[in-house]
Amino acid sequence: MNRLTTSRGEFDLARFPEHSRQELRAWDAADEYLLRHLDGTDGEPLDLSGTVVVVGDRWGALVTTLAAHRPVQITDSFLTQEATRANLTRNGIGQDAVQLLSTRDTPPGRIDVLLVRVPKSLALLEDELCRLAPAVHPGTVVVGTGMVTEIHTSTLRLFERVLGPTRTSLAVRKARLIFCTPEPRPAPVVNPWPLSYPLPGDVGVVSGLTVVNHAGVFCADRLDIGTRFFLRNLPERKGPEHVVDLGCGNGVVGLAAALANEEARVTFVDESHQAIASAKATFLAGGVPSPDRAEFLVGDCLSGTPAGSVDLVLNNPPFHSHRATTDATAWRMFTGARAALRRGGELWVVGNRHLGYHVKLRRLFGNCEVVASDPKFVVLRAAKR
Repeated sequence: MNRLTTSRGEFDLARFPEHSRQELRAWDAADEYLLRHLDGTDGEPLDLSGTVVVVGDRWGALVTTLAAHRPVQITDSFLTQEATRANLTRNGIGQDAVQLLSTRDTPPGRIDVLLVRVPKSLALLEDELCRLAPAVHPGTVVVGTGMVTEIHTSTLRLFERVLGPTRTSLAVRKARLIFCTPEPRPAPVVNPWPLSYPLPGDVGVVSGLTVVNHAGVFCADRLDIGTRFFLRNLPERKGPEHVVDLGCGNGVVGLAAALANEEARVTFVDESHQAIASAKATFLAGGVPSPDRAEFLVGDCLSGTPAGSVDLVLNNPPFHSHRATTDATAWRMFTGARAALRRGGELWVVGNRHLGYHVKLRRLFGNCEVVASDPKFVVLRAAKR
């Protein structure tokens, strides 16, 4: 946990789940730059008396600091929502001070101040700006923030295309602000999301089927090569069983499991609201004979899954948390999978060879088998004994 000092007070903030490495703070220089701008350190303080909407707040640092103005937070991340709740509580702020919305929820009908933490995904930014544009009026104050490595010419062009004229600030501590002046449009900008594409013909039971991707989902315009390799090497199993597609993304792996085993019950889990929406759409487009065999959960790994209730976990874990390269998420996925699996149940993982997941799996499960490998990827199997 770290303490953020602002003109509004000091706030104890942490990510969720809390991490032991102190450098993984719940805010960065871009958040601080935006807060100073709102305070008027480079001019007049901004009027925050209207409806304040904060998009893309990483761990709730912005809305916790601005809680006195009762902001609306819009995020794709379940972990961000949990971090926000925890940060409000640890700072003695009531949960009703901030309205928490996901990217799939209906946004406010009118926005007077729009604060945007620029996401890594330009597609997610495009989708959000298009969804929020009808609520923005000529008097809306629009300010974005991000590190200089996160703000590109394409970022500024997107603000300008959807909302209006856009400019940037000078860089301060490698952070930059974006100022956008909304102006009326003759017609709303068309939102291109979600995207759909057919799968290639060499990926087993899902070959040729349609994948649906909402904005922000990994590799939204094509099948990524890791998942492609995984689909070619999935286990062949029959009979009643509970399968979990953990970190499901667009859900194509879980769809393959459902089609390969008509008696399987498949749970799709992801911390991204956009991913779960994609998985639902992909599953329905896949023509599964009994679609009621599927469950879709936005959540933190397998934290809510009863111990010993799962037969098979399929997992393609991420190895980034925003700009930080870390195996913390993968480790939590592996430990959660082991707890959820029954004895004899299996965890199948695909990953880049250099990540060395086999070492972690042997330490956790006491065993790990290489199912398939190529020069870049490896599929591993670990059984709970």
